[in-house]
Amino acid sequence: MAGVERDGGCLCGSVRIKVSGAPLRIGLCHCHDCRRASGSFFTPFGVWPISAYEGSGEMKTFAKRSFCPQCGSRIAWLRDDEVEIMLGSLDMAPTDLIPEYELWVPRRENWLMALPWAEQFAGDRFPLPSHDEAVEPS
Repeated sequence: MAGVERDGGCLCGSVRIKVSGAPLRIGLCHCHDCRRASGSFFTPFGVWPISAYEGSGEMKTFAKRSFCPQCGSRIAWLRDDEVEIMLGSLDMAPTDLIPEYELWVPRRENWLMALPWAEQFAGDRFPLPSHDEAVEPS
């Protein structure tokens, strides 16, 4: 995957992104925040080094999630050293990007089977600093 470039963007085309090279990791998240932000049962995402990311167009950010202010498409979570890209925002179907782990599996729908090859986490993959922790309603 070294040297691979992946283009993507929002629904209306106002925001365009590109990531280069292999992702650091691929996951699925079933947390409450991701479900609400995506409007789906889970969110597939890939994490790349921030140096592998390029973006153009205006994005707004809410709860650290960046999105297109025109159409509302959720695109990325930009951090100091990494960028988490919503895989659905990529132009080509990312069929070669296979999730290695699942997060917040207690929230997975009962009818949705666990990925047998993927590591399973009851919450986040690793503890985040308290100011970054996802807030899960009781």
